[in-house]
Amino acid sequence: MYNMGMDILGIKGSGLTRWFWLFVLMGLVVSLTSCGGGEEEVAPEGAEGTGIIPAVEAVEARFGRLPMEERLSGIVRSQNQVEVVSRITALTDQVFVQNGDPVEKGDLLVKLSDREYREQLRQAEANLRIANARLRQAEVLLEEERRTSTRQKQLFDRGLLSDVDLEQTEAALASAEAGFDLAEAQVEQAEATVEERKENLAQTEIRSPVRGTVGNRNVEPGMQVSPGSSLFTVGDLNDATVTVNLTERMLSYIEVGQTVQVVSDAMEETFLEGAVSRISPFLGEGNFSTEAEIDLANTSGVLIPGMFVTVDIFYGESEQATIIPLSAIYRHPRTGITGVYVSSTFGTETPLPIQTDTDDPGPLSIPTDVEFRPVQVVAKGRESAGVTGIQSGEWVVTVGQNLLIGGEGRARIRPLTWERMMSLQRLQPSDLLKNVMESRTSPDNSL
Repeated sequence: MYNMGMDILGIKGSGLTRWFWLFVLMGLVVSLTSCGGGEEEVAPEGAEGTGIIPAVEAVEARFGRLPMEERLSGIVRSQNQVEVVSRITALTDQVFVQNGDPVEKGDLLVKLSDREYREQLRQAEANLRIANARLRQAEVLLEEERRTSTRQKQLFDRGLLSDVDLEQTEAALASAEAGFDLAEAQVEQAEATVEERKENLAQTEIRSPVRGTVGNRNVEPGMQVSPGSSLFTVGDLNDATVTVNLTERMLSYIEVGQTVQVVSDAMEETFLEGAVSRISPFLGEGNFSTEAEIDLANTSGVLIPGMFVTVDIFYGESEQATIIPLSAIYRHPRTGITGVYVSSTFGTETPLPIQTDTDDPGPLSIPTDVEFRPVQVVAKGRESAGVTGIQSGEWVVTVGQNLLIGGEGRARIRPLTWERMMSLQRLQPSDLLKNVMESRTSPDNSL
């Protein structure tokens, strides 16, 4: 979302450069709104330099633990999602469903032309009748040869039949037995052919294998389909499964049951929460990664099969540290040092305004001392970071750092709640610019 917003504004460059320009834009927002509200402050006479004292926004640093999370990209599919394909070659006679239609298991989706398959079944049934007749014929012949063999043996035992005649009788019996076995096998073969023809005929009626919703319709009346042709996708849209790839390293700390948050552009500022449901124990050859699956209820329909989503897997907490928003971390363009602008005295000169409305952050303060202080990031989350180098309770600048470069160490500060700051961090630059323009036309010029 962040990169998309930068591209909308035409801001190019590395991730650090883009963050810099984002801070520039946000700083201009504060400057414009403060100027519009008539709250600018000119440096007193005798101070180093003259001009407008910059207006910035700040939040109070906290002390606590930062949730440890892994941000991954996932793809959505509906549960019980199956691809409906043809198993035979035929022309399509009728299609009974459209994309988005709900279906039950067994509902008729497509009717294929069955004329050819009915004829094949008729021929197979005729061949079966012929095979059964041959079997009965072979059975009669076998019984006759058995009776003949019995009489010939009696004659041979009484010395009334030669050895040659007895051997001929036994050979005829063996031939009759072989003929009967062959006829039996031919009947079995004919029966199998009939079953195959019946199955092919049944395949001219393509039915839904599961309960769900139809999508990806790829068949029309008159279309020729062949074995393997994809006709529809059917799945249960009320329940979704998100699949993400895990590296070999991630398997050491990501486990089944850990909390998951799923977000996407379509959800705006909301998210779906679930847990890691399954992890495949096998790594893929070559990429050394595996898949994890997250089952989610999708009754609201915000998850669409095939959608790419952002998945945050929470696997623990950091050690206790000072917590600040990510937007407060600033790399000084002159020194290259990473740090934050801090006001240790903010709120001590005059009481801070009580904020009752997160959409109305309140007025700017009187000119207040600020300083750039290097910090070390010890833990990093999606929207905040744990740092050393500052104390909880100190106010850190989150918007307008670029306006403080080379300044006199003073600024007018607009205090923000954490909730307000988090919502600003989620804004794309285009949304932020829209807010600026709206604020310039509003009666009170509030941000």
